[in-house]
Amino acid sequence: MTSTQDETFEPSTHPYIPNATPAVRRAMLDEIGAASVEEFYADIPAGIRLHRPLDLPPALRSEAELVRHMERLLARNTSTRETLSFLGSGCYQHHVPAVVDEVVNRSEFLTAYAGEPYEDHGRFQAMWEYQSLMAELLDVEVVNVPVYDGFQAVGTALRMAGRVTDRRRLLIASSVDADKLSRVRDYVRPDHDVVVVPVDPATGGADLDAVRAELATGDVAAVYAESPSALGVIDAHLPDLAELAHAAGALYVVGCNPITLGVLAPPTSYGADIACGDIQPLGIHQSFGGGNAGFIATRDEERLVAEFPTRLFGIAPTEVEGEYGFGDVAWERTSFARREEGKEWVGTASALHGIGAGVYLALMGPQGMREIGDTILKLTAYARERLSQVPGVDVPFGADVPHFADFTVRYTGSRTAAEIRADLRGRGIFGGVPTGEREAAFCVTEVHTTADIDLLATTLEEIVK
Repeated sequence: MTSTQDETFEPSTHPYIPNATPAVRRAMLDEIGAASVEEFYADIPAGIRLHRPLDLPPALRSEAELVRHMERLLARNTSTRETLSFLGSGCYQHHVPAVVDEVVNRSEFLTAYAGEPYEDHGRFQAMWEYQSLMAELLDVEVVNVPVYDGFQAVGTALRMAGRVTDRRRLLIASSVDADKLSRVRDYVRPDHDVVVVPVDPATGGADLDAVRAELATGDVAAVYAESPSALGVIDAHLPDLAELAHAAGALYVVGCNPITLGVLAPPTSYGADIACGDIQPLGIHQSFGGGNAGFIATRDEERLVAEFPTRLFGIAPTEVEGEYGFGDVAWERTSFARREEGKEWVGTASALHGIGAGVYLALMGPQGMREIGDTILKLTAYARERLSQVPGVDVPFGADVPHFADFTVRYTGSRTAAEIRADLRGRGIFGGVPTGEREAAFCVTEVHTTADIDLLATTLEEIVK
């Protein structure tokens, strides 16, 4: 470490990168017979190279300067722990029991690459325990080591379905978050065309006739739906979509919020071939929009298991009676083993989040999952009813359509959703993310109280015109 006045570092030297001094760099180049670092970039076309230094501020030459700089940047953020937040749409504010943080912050987990177990059988077991708990929650036999996030899990699940059916088109039959849809389109683009079937505007649920018409072409690889949908709707047509998909020779893929599964049926119970989603609600903190990890789950069917590109852990007896070992299942099917010949490449996993979710599920147990799901259902119903009483606020889809956590409001006055959201934020309330000019998304979870919801309603009464 050096102060800002210390000129012992050359301009090209970085104080935190080993072997960055010019003499050492020259020795490495001489060893491999390269005249300069530029030779390594010779294959990059000149037309897409910058040809000038990056426009960067002066280097920070001390650890103290770096800490001060980062603290200033972080101070510009306001977290949902510091204010009343009704934000959801895929990243949720839930209570995280202290023991979850205590376990995942243990050095043997936290300092492993991405929390990923390689040859440490303790971590192998931790991941197997996570998979087992998720399998029980989802009523399946096979759950993967978490992938990067729920968006990737959806894209990967749909590509798995495409490989099984050898078809190209993918039907999206429920409302899906715009960011997720964009990511899925990009991820499956080389092999699949994504067709979004608009939902029924009266109910927010799937339009079965429109789905049936799209399936009639005979080239659909999978029908995808969500429980709950991006609108928060719990669609009564989810079992019907399974029947339509299977009758047309397609697979049925369902994205679900796992924290609902104490009160809602798991996707496989109404016909899903593949379930997927994000484990962020299961004991993972919000982290400025992050803190995500994706799960994929199926029955123990060879045609499906063979298409998992991700790691799966299993249990096996050892030579010592009563002792068991934990390790990879069907390693040869993964991109780690097949490399460029893999069916799909999967990079850094989010295994540390999987360990946290496993601890959370073990703490909650079946009764705890039922209680938290029931609490969120009741609070969501209360919030929709309470906000519907605010003049100038309409809650679409009717009171008899069940919602979980997320829900939509429609402003009927002269002000836009963006204007109302800005006014809410000015009064210390996060929420009302615009989904249209006069529509906005809100969310409640078990951390909210009826008093919080009443405060939101009275605040909206003051600003909605």
